[in-house]
Amino acid sequence: MKTENAKMVLTSTDSKLLRLSQGHLNLLETCPRKFQYNYLEKLTTPTDPKQEEHQIAGSRFHLLMQQREIGLPINSFLEADDKLKTWMKDFKETAPEILTPDINNQTFRESEHYRTLQTQNYLVTVVYDLLIADQEKAHIFDWKTYQKPQKRNDLAKNWQTKLYLYVLAETSNYLLENISMTYWFVQAKSRSNNIPFHYETKKHKQTEKQLHQLLNKLTNWLDDYEKGKPFPQVEESKTCNFCQFAKQCDRFADRRYDSKTLVAPAINNLPNLDIIEEVAL
Repeated sequence: MKTENAKMVLTSTDSKLLRLSQGHLNLLETCPRKFQYNYLEKLTTPTDPKQEEHQIAGSRFHLLMQQREIGLPINSFLEADDKLKTWMKDFKETAPEILTPDINNQTFRESEHYRTLQTQNYLVTVVYDLLIADQEKAHIFDWKTYQKPQKRNDLAKNWQTKLYLYVLAETSNYLLENISMTYWFVQAKSRSNNIPFHYETKKHKQTEKQLHQLLNKLTNWLDDYEKGKPFPQVEESKTCNFCQFAKQCDRFADRRYDSKTLVAPAINNLPNLDIIEEVAL
């Protein structure tokens, strides 16, 4: 199995490659114009306190799991945060086989496992919360701290599921049917706290086709953007009611907007997507 423990350094021959994560692909597919505002022009909005609190808690849990996996002490984390302590306790009771590796088993385990795959003029990147693999099979784990598990159909369509499985298949020698992925919802109290996905040839071909189509669109949109043409808008829908960029899109003209809602940078240069923060699922 091929492993990549560090980020790929761009050389002079691939300096124009842009890194794309599942978050970028999800937003491109959902609303190309919002991708432009978020990543090309870096328009920012005030952070919702509740959302920020949830993001911090999720980040702390991921850090906790990472430290535990590499053998660092975690008691200080647990004692200082009752929520983390409860999540870890429940997770240990629900999935002891994941948290207690067999030291006599020849198995590869790595937290925050990073992989890249060049596709067209892009470097597609994935980071697995945990990868467990042996000579025959490989399993990706992803921790979610949402209060309720997401619907399986929604997860199946999400680029995180599609891209994580696809990249592992493309960067390893595993048979497709021996690659799998499981989402663990650590706050879920029911038996539906995990949702597994098994890979196969049909899914791999579908993802490859969808990925190439989306990247072709992105290439064209970027070319047009450099010539002054904005990314395309989606049709107006109820989703626009909750979008911070509705004014920029000339949606709902009867709304009132605070001039401080959006803050644009002084120079709207095309950024290196490598430094763009990951978008939450």
